[in-house]
Amino acid sequence: MKIVTANKSHFKYADVICDTIETSARVRGTGIAKRTPEYIKKKLESGDAVIALDGVKFAGFCYIETWENKSYVVHSGLIVHPDYRNQGLAKQIKTKIFNHSKEKYPDAKIFGITTGLAVMKINYELGYKPVTFSELTRDEAFWNGCKSCKNFDILERNERKMCLCTGMLHDPKEVERKKAAKEPSWEFKAKLAKLKDKFFHKKD
Repeated sequence: MKIVTANKSHFKYADVICDTIETSARVRGTGIAKRTPEYIKKKLESGDAVIALDGVKFAGFCYIETWENKSYVVHSGLIVHPDYRNQGLAKQIKTKIFNHSKEKYPDAKIFGITTGLAVMKINYELGYKPVTFSELTRDEAFWNGCKSCKNFDILERNERKMCLCTGMLHDPKEVERKKAAKEPSWEFKAKLAKLKDKFFHKKD
């Protein structure tokens, strides 16, 4: 099994990717925005997607979308082919696209909205936290993408503040702030070392 950054050579998988996403949503009975093969091909060509292949057989997929001048990144279309489910592949794909996003868009906030408990669990393990929709992108185009979802009327009735999906966010700046708060500065460490040296070597 290989999970790689997608490119034009993977165009032949566009149809099966769309079919797998749509079939999965129908089986689960959850709302999901539809994708077209043409749209998927754009993601493959731009390098904003990862694909899992078992030899030449399609196994899984996920792609990146950017919003507000690339200040927000979302992972969409996460799917595992039925033949490869319950093997931990979804987490591997999600981890791959997460790391790829951090490398390609290091300053962007990474977020997602989902109804799937399995995806929520993976996101949490990667460092996402549940947030209100107000902390996500305000880009009109993103929310327009929800129009093909059967639950869109719920989103609209709640003025886009809440829906059946849960919003989750990974903010790289917040992660750095937490690290800085936990890690003493080198100046503090130097002063502490001097105090320890003075204490242990002071004359009686």
